[in-house]
Amino acid sequence: MINPMIKFKSCWDEAKSSLKLKHPSAVCVSTIDEYGFPSGRFVDLKSVDESGFIFCTNLDSQKGRDIQRNPKVGLTFWWEAIGYQVRVNGLASQISSITAEKYWKTRSRNAQITTLSCKQSQPLLSEQDLYNQFEEVKKNIQDTQIPKPENWGGFIVKPMSIEFLTFKESRLHIRELYTPIEDKWQMSLLQP
Repeated sequence: MINPMIKFKSCWDEAKSSLKLKHPSAVCVSTIDEYGFPSGRFVDLKSVDESGFIFCTNLDSQKGRDIQRNPKVGLTFWWEAIGYQVRVNGLASQISSITAEKYWKTRSRNAQITTLSCKQSQPLLSEQDLYNQFEEVKKNIQDTQIPKPENWGGFIVKPMSIEFLTFKESRLHIRELYTPIEDKWQMSLLQP
């Protein structure tokens, strides 16, 4: 039996090496909002291992609040240029502050300043206000190392199911659904 986590890493490696994909680590994270509606947005997948899929965010953002209220999350990867779609359903939990710090340090200086200067998902009066906030924070930060804010972290999604769809020109796409049963992955095929 193929381990779907290993299969995913292989697909992701292929996506990252493809010159046709500009954002091979982009993943649509779908959560359930306070009114019971689904809400999806793209983030950057940071890593994946046997424990799950990690992405980072402002913990006070809508997605952060949604996950803290309801940990059921959907992840969708779309790599059209190489012929794959991967869907993951699972339960999200917050990563440790130490792990978040590691990912914070990999962000560009501008990305760090943007995080410090913005209140993600909050209303904005004008686009100019956004630029002013950024420039004000940038002007006041002289340190080469920008400390991670308390409200910036990440989540790891432990998969409850993983579905791979391999596109075929014939439209007879191959769909493989993996679900864990008694600590082992079981695979079943689904019709396209």
